[in-house]
Amino acid sequence: MTSVLPSESSLDGRFDRLIQPDKVHGTLYTDPSIFAEELRRIWFRTWVFVGHESEVPQPNDYVRKKLATQDVIMTRAADGQVHLLINRCAHRGLQVCDDAQGNSSSFRCPYHGWTYRNTGELLGYPYNKGYGGKNQLAGLGMGRVPRVASYQGFVFGSMAEDGPSLIEHLGAAAGEIDRLVGLSPEGTVSLDVGWLAHRTRSNWKFLAENETDGYHPQFVHGSIFGVTGSPIGALYSDASTAVTRALGGGHSENDLRPEFRSFAEPMRWFGTTPDRVPKYVAAMEQAYGEDASRRMIEGAPHVMIFPNLFIAEIQVFNIQPVAVGECTQYATAVQLGGGEELNRRMISQSIGSVGPAGMLLADDTEMYERNQRGVEMLDPEWLDVRRGLGRERTDDAGFTIGAATDETGMRGFWKHYKSLMEA
Repeated sequence: MTSVLPSESSLDGRFDRLIQPDKVHGTLYTDPSIFAEELRRIWFRTWVFVGHESEVPQPNDYVRKKLATQDVIMTRAADGQVHLLINRCAHRGLQVCDDAQGNSSSFRCPYHGWTYRNTGELLGYPYNKGYGGKNQLAGLGMGRVPRVASYQGFVFGSMAEDGPSLIEHLGAAAGEIDRLVGLSPEGTVSLDVGWLAHRTRSNWKFLAENETDGYHPQFVHGSIFGVTGSPIGALYSDASTAVTRALGGGHSENDLRPEFRSFAEPMRWFGTTPDRVPKYVAAMEQAYGEDASRRMIEGAPHVMIFPNLFIAEIQVFNIQPVAVGECTQYATAVQLGGGEELNRRMISQSIGSVGPAGMLLADDTEMYERNQRGVEMLDPEWLDVRRGLGRERTDDAGFTIGAATDETGMRGFWKHYKSLMEA
């Protein structure tokens, strides 16, 4: 793959100066050359979340997706294998597929009729005598994301031919995906009810930082907590026993389990009680026996998986960069296999929080865009990320943890980001 990005040497050594243990420089969010280098060293090298296998359940199903700035088609071939194709004709570079989703064993370029299998191979081209006959261009297939892998149905792609496996990339964050799947009596989740796309005039890193920032909810979301009487705000306070944990690899979580364990009330995490979802509770007890109670007490994860997958208990977010000051955040409701009583409410809550008139994401987006406008000012140059630095500790698993409102997750993000940008 030929790159048109600036040479790698142009920014060498710069990130050691721009990223300090307690602060990061504003140009990390505003410099186009840094954004171009992020594409090269992060988005086109590491594993990036693209979609979910449930979006292409049948052979020959396909759906359009994004991998950073790349328009990709996620397909399920006749043999059941999932592929990620670059949406570009090998002839004149035209975008081959214009539909958002569908079912087809092939794609035909509308410009000159070149046709490809849904695995990317070139099937044929009209008036083949002009090329010396049939099968003369067999090697000219659609581009493909070199590595595709999935974990619990979550599909990731890497534009690098080699590198760490997906399991190595996920590290401890894989256990958080397992926690989510473990809330399904059938041991499955799906993300097939449709994605809401939110275009945001903000650098993608502001979103990634915010997802496990426990310092902002009481202020940014105070109005919705007050109107709804939600107990969530109390989970992010100095009195909370919840912790912020850096999971390594740039991943982080707000671990709310200590709070829920103290109440020991199944389904409190979901804002309900067992008697209101009896079929779900019965199915969980049948599937997991004595362990069902623990799962229903501890609830779903609140985890940011580097660089772009955010699991927020009942919702999943997919962050994709567009430009240095612009990104798109896609959001959908989690659906638990065998959890119909919860699933209907997950959809309605997602609409209320991240839908076109949703309240939570509107609050956050306002902050992202104000962040972007503010960081473009010249003074002060630095953004502070020192909160809780002096009171961090190591948990039994060897991970760094801070209080519920500490910026431990941000520091973990920047540590990994720096290692990739300096690699």
